[in-house]
Amino acid sequence: MTSHFQPSRRNVMAGAAGLIGLSLTPELAAAEAGIAMAADWKVAFADLETDLAPRAMQRLRGKAPEGLSGTLYRNGGAKFRRPKGNANHWFDGDGLIRAFQVRDGGASLAARFVDTPKRRADIAADAVISGGFGTQAGPGAHIASPDDVNAANISIIRRGDKLWALWEAGSPFEIDPKTLETKGIVTLRDDLAHVPFLAHPRFEPDGRIWSLGQVGDKAVVWQVAPGGELQAATPIMLPRASYIHDFTLTDRHLIIVLQPWVYEGSSLVPLTALKWKPELGTQVLILDKADLSVRRMVELPTFFAFHMTSAWETPGGDIRFEICASPEPDFVIRAAVDVMSGTYAPASEPRLSLITIPAHGPARIESTGATAEFPRTDGRVAGPNRFTLHATTQTKARPLFQGVGVYDWTTNKDTVFDFGPDHFVEEMVFTPRPGSTEAFDGWIIGPTINLRAARTELHVFDARHVSDGPIVSWAADVAVPAGLHGMFWRA
Repeated sequence: MTSHFQPSRRNVMAGAAGLIGLSLTPELAAAEAGIAMAADWKVAFADLETDLAPRAMQRLRGKAPEGLSGTLYRNGGAKFRRPKGNANHWFDGDGLIRAFQVRDGGASLAARFVDTPKRRADIAADAVISGGFGTQAGPGAHIASPDDVNAANISIIRRGDKLWALWEAGSPFEIDPKTLETKGIVTLRDDLAHVPFLAHPRFEPDGRIWSLGQVGDKAVVWQVAPGGELQAATPIMLPRASYIHDFTLTDRHLIIVLQPWVYEGSSLVPLTALKWKPELGTQVLILDKADLSVRRMVELPTFFAFHMTSAWETPGGDIRFEICASPEPDFVIRAAVDVMSGTYAPASEPRLSLITIPAHGPARIESTGATAEFPRTDGRVAGPNRFTLHATTQTKARPLFQGVGVYDWTTNKDTVFDFGPDHFVEEMVFTPRPGSTEAFDGWIIGPTINLRAARTELHVFDARHVSDGPIVSWAADVAVPAGLHGMFWRA
């Protein structure tokens, strides 16, 4: 079931006029119409030049649900270009922490760049000299550790009274959750300074964290207490040096997907060091959490994936989890480079799929056929996920997504709300209704970029009725570049 929201030009212009506190004169209407007609998907990949001081967002429609109060923190690159040299890849923009605060029926937005050594060096050089995932380091770069290249631009988590801004190949950066000020690099143990901490850690029900730090075919398994104190750091060897962006876990096991995109050679730029070798197939490494030396390996057909959901084990010992699988990594290899120069050609669409690893016998992957990325589930619920939230409706004419979907695994149906081609849908997250213990009883919250109005909007859905559209939407007075990952912290 798909719904489609298409704001009229009259509403778009009236909303823009209200944002800047002006009446809609004929002259302003003409100007706004011109801006709207000129806007395109490149708005989502433009540079943000400065931090954003807290500002109220304008309510566009609906009413905030009673009980929804907190802050949606999000991270993503937002500064890619400098006069003497640019980033070549979407993943190499300076990390910007966005804070969408929902309180007393209203919403506000603030944003602040992470003050990394990389950002300071690039500002001083007036060029992107520090390199990154797909950008070569330039003249004058001083790279003594991975954290000199760390853009802190992928995701963000909260540990007690601290935020951690994460990049997949370096240390966390501590961020003040109120001011968004950068406090510095997080070193979990002095002898492990600058060892990577994956951008997608996994959480136990009690708040403990598991994460990985990968360098080629070597990795560290991090175990971190709910408050951020290190409990263990265990070195392991990987069967091959696959690109790892995410992993998952059950009550008893860590599960690491080893796709056939592998590191070869000595290039410091991962994009040029990685080679796609489909003939290798995809492997899944299963580690016993009680003894990481106890392992099992299973084989699957070739696929590429960034993201997966939480995993579970059946009473019979089968392991299952969901993954957004593509035939190949052509988006990250080609399209994420092209968008920096304002061009785009269609890339392989990720499909929501279920991986089953029997206690005995061959593993399998089964596609639902639903286009899906940024999968999220109700993290409070142990066992099988009934609902999977995801971004969807990828278009051929431009990158990324324009809809939000909820896949019901009991009915095998994907319920979708389609914002239409004028919106970029970013990752959305689920937050439960206060006091409710029923699975997926709560709200979906997340931003879109309204390309025609050139502004970021924040939307809230009833999680069980996503096709009805947002129950409340707010608009900012600025378009913040498209981000990657985030989390909602309830007040």
